[in-house]
Amino acid sequence: MTRYAAFLRGVNVKGTTMKMADVAAAFTGAGFTNVKTVLASGNVLLDSGAAAKTVRTKAEAALRDAFGYDAWVLVYDVDTVRKVADDYPFEAEVEGQQSYVTFVSDTKVLDELAALADDAGPDEKITRGDGVLYWQVPKNSTLDSTIGKTMGNKRYKSSTTTRNLRTLAKVVK
Repeated sequence: MTRYAAFLRGVNVKGTTMKMADVAAAFTGAGFTNVKTVLASGNVLLDSGAAAKTVRTKAEAALRDAFGYDAWVLVYDVDTVRKVADDYPFEAEVEGQQSYVTFVSDTKVLDELAALADDAGPDEKITRGDGVLYWQVPKNSTLDSTIGKTMGNKRYKSSTTTRNLRTLAKVVK
């Protein structure tokens, strides 16, 4: 059995609302064990003997069946998530800054997003990691940032999801 973190995209924002207890029940009903949700932003810990790709497919199907929405889930083993968080390249707890990690399942999309570092403003830091994009922006400017504006693009929905560093710390705890 592998311990996985499943990150749901777009949960409890823009009209897609669900109780985490119901999400946990859907995952348990899909055959996952030791299911636990972390915060209300779509972070699920679970155990499975299947590969991450299979977990993703089953999780997306379970959410579509249970909640009737076009679900996108990115799945990583917990050790990978821990390494991603540990490798955060910027000073993590800077007053007035938000520290984020965008998980990206498509290499071409990651290439596109990483290239945005050239267009970032002076207060936005962007760098590529292993399968992720690390970024940091001033508080209250996330949606107006280079990455924030780009992430709203429909073509990125199925292959990206963003978490702040504090959330990742809670997931891997």
